[in-house]
Amino acid sequence: MAIPLLEYKPTTQNQRVNSFGTADINEDNPYIYRIENANSSGEVEQLIWAAYRQIFNEQEILKFNRQITLETQLKNRSITVKDFIRGLVKSERFYQLVVTPNNNYRLVEMVLKRILGRSPYNEQEKIAWSIQIATLGWGKFVDILIDSSEYEQAFGEYTVPYQRKRMTTDRPISFTPRYGADYRDRAGIVQKWPYIRQWRGGFYPGSGQNVDLGALSAVLLVITAGITFLLILNWLGISDIY
Repeated sequence: MAIPLLEYKPTTQNQRVNSFGTADINEDNPYIYRIENANSSGEVEQLIWAAYRQIFNEQEILKFNRQITLETQLKNRSITVKDFIRGLVKSERFYQLVVTPNNNYRLVEMVLKRILGRSPYNEQEKIAWSIQIATLGWGKFVDILIDSSEYEQAFGEYTVPYQRKRMTTDRPISFTPRYGADYRDRAGIVQKWPYIRQWRGGFYPGSGQNVDLGALSAVLLVITAGITFLLILNWLGISDIY
């Protein structure tokens, strides 16, 4: 028997913020993509691109991440947009790029943003959903979210999910990195610039070797003194004797 979702109460202001766009009142908005409004192959392509932006994020939209079979089925109208979103989130590429590098708590935060278009309401919601991932597995967790009443009311069968209920201080979903600091440190991923990073009061280069700051300062002082001496000789007009 599966563990039921733990109860939690929203403790942020997000639940009282109006959704972005005008999809809920059925008015035209160029930022809301619905399959029933796609009357040409070009418009369907735009809808597919919007789905990739929402689910795979700007950082992960690469040619080899595309799900051609799902795209073809959507273009033939053999699946709905909801099915297309489900297929993207359950794809092997999404699992490798997003699921594998993250712990369950961060994964809940990212997936709620990408599927439901909102941030978690509080830490209790993160814990509740992370337990579902641990007990039910990734695929079942995805199904629960996409088949939820919240998804149905917000997007239905034919609308691409979009960011909604964002406070003005929140960053857009597309700015969220696909992995957290713990995975970055574990994988040895470092910033390419600057090449020298601070460590234990000193600095070291990318190789990880410590630098003797005293010796480095002495060398720089000697070089500076030498350059100054040559400039003085040149100014006095006696540098040619050397």
